[in-house]
This record gives sequence, C-alpha cells and structure tokens, in this order.
Amino acid sequence: MRPASAAEKARLADTFAELCRIRSPSGQEAACAERVVAELRRIGTAPEADEAGNLLARLPGRGERTLLLCAHMDTVHPAAPIEPVVVDDGWENANEGILGADNKAAVAVMLEVARRCAVEGAPVGLELLFTVQEEVGLRGAEAFDASRLRADFGYVFDHASPVGEVVVASPTLYRIAADFHGKAAHAGLRPEDGRSAIRAAAQAIAAMPLGRLDEQTTANVGFVEGGVESTNVVPERCRLLAEARSVDADRIEEVVSRLVDALHDAATDVECDVDVVVEKQVTGYRQRPSLPGVAAAEAALGACGYAPRRIATGGASDANALEAAGVHCVNLANGTERNHEPGERVSVAALEGMLDVALALVDEAAGVSLS
Repeated sequence: MRPASAAEKARLADTFAELCRIRSPSGQEAACAERVVAELRRIGTAPEADEAGNLLARLPGRGERTLLLCAHMDTVHPAAPIEPVVVDDGWENANEGILGADNKAAVAVMLEVARRCAVEGAPVGLELLFTVQEEVGLRGAEAFDASRLRADFGYVFDHASPVGEVVVASPTLYRIAADFHGKAAHAGLRPEDGRSAIRAAAQAIAAMPLGRLDEQTTANVGFVEGGVESTNVVPERCRLLAEARSVDADRIEEVVSRLVDALHDAATDVECDVDVVVEKQVTGYRQRPSLPGVAAAEAALGACGYAPRRIATGGASDANALEAAGVHCVNLANGTERNHEPGERVSVAALEGMLDVALALVDEAAGVSLS
C-alpha cells in the first residue's frame, strides 16, 4: 500500500487531537468509544462491543488472511484538561498534564488505516480491536474473548520508544498486597504493650530487594498506608502494595519468594500478623525472530526507512494478554515520549511514521510465511 498522502496525514492529526481532548481515564472510556464507533460506522463497518466495553470491528480483504490491529482507549488519570498543540514539531498538552498519546496515537492511526482499506481495499482482512482499562492491569484485553478473532497474527502500537523498535520479550508481573495487624497502645504511656504494624511494614521494606535487580528484573513498593492521624497511638494496621516483574520466568519466582519472606520475617520479628495476597497480573512472553508477526514488522519498518531493532521491555501491554490467550501479537514502538507524565509528547514525524508503518504492515502481512 502506498505511503500516507498529505490529506491522510492532515486527517490523522485532526483525529488524534480530537481523541486526546476526550477525557478517558481507565474505566471511563465511553465518550472515547462513542467517537471511535462513529468513525467506524462512517467508513461502513459495524463495530461490536463486549460486556467489558472493548470494541471489535472487521473489514474484508482480497485474500484469505486476516491481520489484527489493537490499541487501548483509556489513559492514566489526567491531572489537567488536555488541549493538544504542536510545539517544536511535536504534539504536547498546552496544560500541565498528560497528552494521551499513550495510546490515542495508535487509535488514530488504526482509524486512518481502516479508512484507507475501506475505500481502496486491502490484500488482507482487518480486525480492529479497541480495548479498555489497559492502564490498570490489561483488564479489557484480559476480559476479551480471543476466540472471536480470526486473525493469523496481530500488532499493538504501545511502547513509548522510537519507531523502529520491536518488542520481542515482555515480563511476567506479580502484585503483592500485605496487611499487617498489630496491637494499638498509648505511645507515651504504654508503648511496650503495643505492636506496631507500621514498624513491621518498614522493616519488611528495608529487607526487600527493590529497584532494578538485573537487566530483566525489577521490584517496587508503590503504596504504604497505616496508622491513625495521631502520633500518640502505636499503629495496629498497615497495608502495603508491591510488585515484581521479570522477563526471566525462574528469576521472577525467586524474587517474589524473597519479597514474601521479607513480609513474614518482619511480622514475626515485630510480633504482628500479616495477610499476604500474591496475584499474577501479567504473563510474560518471548518471541522468536522467525515468527510471522516479527518478520512482517521488520519488513514493514525497513520499507518505511526505519532500522528495525528487537528489544526486551520491562512494561506490559495488551500483547501480553493476547499472547497468553493464544494470539500471536507483536508490540511495536509508537514514538511517544515521557508517557504517563506531564510533558508527554509525540513528534509529528513519529505519528505520521506510525501510519506509514501500519499501512506497510497490511502489505507485508499478505506475503509473510506463516510456517
């Protein structure tokens, strides 16, 4: 398929800016979904929504193959209204907050690809999956019934790094919740009668391996809450939330075990009780370079002038959920910078480059070997 025209690039910019203005934090994607549905109906396809709020649309192709494109409609919580502006050849929020390019840049690209294929036809059929609640644990993709898909393989555009990077390894992620139960006492009169839940939690955190543990493994404590709003009470309650993630399946089990041991050892030492819940939130994956999705991606990137580079990431995406459900899915970098932060941006060149790459993927998907 030919590269994007000037008219397509202009429409892409307009669609992207309009989508970014629509507030859609996780769990509140309805307005964004309504805009996506309206655009899909305008080009002649009838999207279907599931109970979770995910949208699936299909476009026929000239051949028997089908390609999946996937993006999420939610963002992290916006701290300020979003007003997209172009500054120094890049899209930013005029206000002090996120832009929402993660992942509305991909949503806009998918809608423009769908428009082209609806008007001019395509060598493969397209399935367009727009998910919800990706930012809070891939909940939309996890809830989606992957057996509805006909695609041979697919792509998400959800890695905030330069266009050209191909994610071939993504981590397994565990979430750990710990509730310490101690005994309250007056901190000035009878401190020896109390058992401090906060002290137990602090001791546990101090003993945990945290931060970047190796190239493939990280661990973090992200939330601690306990006590009462008074300094004269030995706190009897404290809760903490932690995570560990690694591309190495054996290493992640080892780290999770060490985190859990630190929790129990601290509780024993301070004579508190602790309730620990360990939840596997994301299943990791590794992809061989010979897989059709990887091969087609590298060919499409090369055709658009990018030097493909295979990477491992510490982040998760809907590709993790789809891979776990048996759908071969590759995560491609989308050129977004500083996602989840005030100052998030995506260059005009990266946004337009994503569109050219997505169009090239449609061609490459038709010819790549599936064996």
